[in-house]
Amino acid sequence: MVRHNDSKTSEEDDRYHCVAEGQSQEVFPLQIRLSFSPGTNSLLVKISLKDNAVDFYRRACSIFNSQSELLQIWDFSGQTSQFVMNEIINLPKFSPGKQGKEVLLELHVHGFFVFTNKTDERLAEPMKTENSFGKSRVRMNMNSDNLSSQLMLTNTSLSGSGYRGIGVLGFAGLQNLGNTCFMNSAVQCLVHTTQLVDYCLGDYEKDINHENSLGMNGELSLAFGELLRKLWAPGAMPVAPRMFKFKLAKFAPQFDGYNQHDSQEFLAFLLDGLHEDLNCVKCKPYIEAKDAEGRPDEEVADEHWLNHLARNASIIVDIFQGQYRSTLVCPVCKKVSVTFDPFMYLTLPLPSTTMRTMTLTVFSTDGIMLPMPFTITVPKGGRLKDLIDSLSLACSLKDDETLLVAEIYKNQIFRLLDGPSDSVALIRDDDKLVAYRLPKVSETCPLVVFSHQQLERPYGFGAMAPNWKLFGVPLIARIENLSSGSEIHYQFLKLLRPFLMPVEDVVNDYDGDETRNTVNENSKVEGIVSPLVSYCDAGPDSGEENDVHLNADFKFYLVDKPGSSEIKMNDPVPISSLTKNLDVTVHWSDKMIEKYDTCLLSSLPEVFKPLLFAKRHEESISLYKCLEGFLQEEPLGPDDMWYCPRCKKHQQAIKKLDLWRLPEILVIHLKRFSYSRFFKNKLETYVDFPIHDLNLSNYISHIDNQLSNCYQLYAVTNHYGRMGGGHYTAFIDHGHGRWYEFDDDRVFPISEDRIKSSAAYVLFYRRVREM
Repeated sequence: MVRHNDSKTSEEDDRYHCVAEGQSQEVFPLQIRLSFSPGTNSLLVKISLKDNAVDFYRRACSIFNSQSELLQIWDFSGQTSQFVMNEIINLPKFSPGKQGKEVLLELHVHGFFVFTNKTDERLAEPMKTENSFGKSRVRMNMNSDNLSSQLMLTNTSLSGSGYRGIGVLGFAGLQNLGNTCFMNSAVQCLVHTTQLVDYCLGDYEKDINHENSLGMNGELSLAFGELLRKLWAPGAMPVAPRMFKFKLAKFAPQFDGYNQHDSQEFLAFLLDGLHEDLNCVKCKPYIEAKDAEGRPDEEVADEHWLNHLARNASIIVDIFQGQYRSTLVCPVCKKVSVTFDPFMYLTLPLPSTTMRTMTLTVFSTDGIMLPMPFTITVPKGGRLKDLIDSLSLACSLKDDETLLVAEIYKNQIFRLLDGPSDSVALIRDDDKLVAYRLPKVSETCPLVVFSHQQLERPYGFGAMAPNWKLFGVPLIARIENLSSGSEIHYQFLKLLRPFLMPVEDVVNDYDGDETRNTVNENSKVEGIVSPLVSYCDAGPDSGEENDVHLNADFKFYLVDKPGSSEIKMNDPVPISSLTKNLDVTVHWSDKMIEKYDTCLLSSLPEVFKPLLFAKRHEESISLYKCLEGFLQEEPLGPDDMWYCPRCKKHQQAIKKLDLWRLPEILVIHLKRFSYSRFFKNKLETYVDFPIHDLNLSNYISHIDNQLSNCYQLYAVTNHYGRMGGGHYTAFIDHGHGRWYEFDDDRVFPISEDRIKSSAAYVLFYRRVREM
């Protein structure tokens, strides 16, 4: 950036010039000479010692003098787009006594207007140009005595209704074209990646590979480069990325339309697409992967990396790709397979949120214990076996007992969860689950399921006839040597025993009406003994008196497909050796409804129900813990078996990942979204990630003393809201800890303490020297 004022224009121009704090030491006045070359349609830039102070000329020489590298200068007025090298850079040794030494630079102008025959007259006149955004301009006062050039930035808002008064580059927002915040946030993070900015502001078109069948014929990279240049034009207004969105949808139809998408999925596609467009390898060689065969890891890793570079060479590989070691161990023959694979980003799980809290109610069949709810924690991706193991520990299950888990819906068993490998993801938070505590008896014993019904009597004129209605939670028991109805009667009474109301709380009003029993809650009658006390303890061989009570108070019906038939005490039960389940419906009399605590029998909590007004406890986890979860040893899933070359069959191998080679730009994806065939979920865990000092020295297996393992955060993609919607924004560090939020077309400063939040989704780190 060059600044020079003359006395006539300094007062006016100072209103437009604003340099960010901390950058003033890079700015110094320099007088240059511009001339137009009709033959090459280019501008010639001349820097002369006689036009400048010695110190400034010396600094210009050190900046513009390059012996071998391409020299690039950028005019951020928006009128030019690329520069080329100085063909006579070999500058003589500096000597203040030799006046007139010049550094000659050829400036190629992109889209420069065609001069007429009056070119000389037009160049002699003061020229004012304004770029297409209308917010920055270059004023050139041209005469033979005093030629000065000054870049001026208007004192305007960064974009939209955001922060005003800063006139530096890279503060242009992106207009939302309709649910394109997922794209805008990721693009802003990429266009503020220094290496990518330098590359796209240069002559990157020469690297486009039009022959790559995996690429997009350069269309995606050209659209991205053009968008980046617009965003880095000084004082640019918010940009509408329509052309970029059009090219994106052309090659990735999943991003067509105006639906919300996953920002990380878009980022992954964009980086891969840019790589293929800019891959300098025209003809990819076929390289057969070799087994490690006991060779040192360093040798194998370098071999894999060189093989990868032989087929992939682009700016994306140079700055974004690293390498990890993958180790597979066969659980049968202990065969070890080691491979080294490249990665573009790290997808880290959130360990603290991979667990799920679930509440189940345990029903005992011993006739002693009341139902009791237990809250347990199981892996979200776990199986029913994990749930049963955790619940068994919580309820102190005995060795001779087992648990049968069932889902209750509308007072019936909707389904039995008896598959150990069934996923707990199939269980919803609003489901109601019970676990029946059963003795370990032979599975040939039939499982008897008792469902409860009570008589519902409609009231009022024209009421319908009374009907039997289900209530309560079904009870379950296994009955050995089941032969007669008395055994079913007795087992049911045994299951009900814990629900029996205390005798002193029960009042019977015998008013001669045999069809109705009432309870007077305000009176206490002593000496009344419940008839249940006599027969609930009786066995299946009790006398006729108990039979009379049971027939009056409970009626049992065997439910089968054709209909239902009443089960009498002494009647045989029609079962065979193939009978596994017996569904029995029990009709309760009004008297029995009041003898037992049916509220306990009916109350059943949901699997998980957050408190409506309670403040939610925010889970917190360190980024290092997430990394440890990513690197920990784990078995492959049943659907991801590994073919063992020694066993000659697929095995559920043990897999271990290790970081081997780190990239210049480390992209970390926090896996907040989980998908299954039935459900989608977002994890709101607060991840405590370092901003200034991410040190991965303890997590990398291969130490390269020439490269630092320390990183500094410079960009974050955030997601607010729930799955399938919500909103994306980006946090960007503009240097020296000055953070800004890019919310579509709005850009405004934020404090550093706002960077860490439970909305952080994708983190962008750049390598720095070790502290």
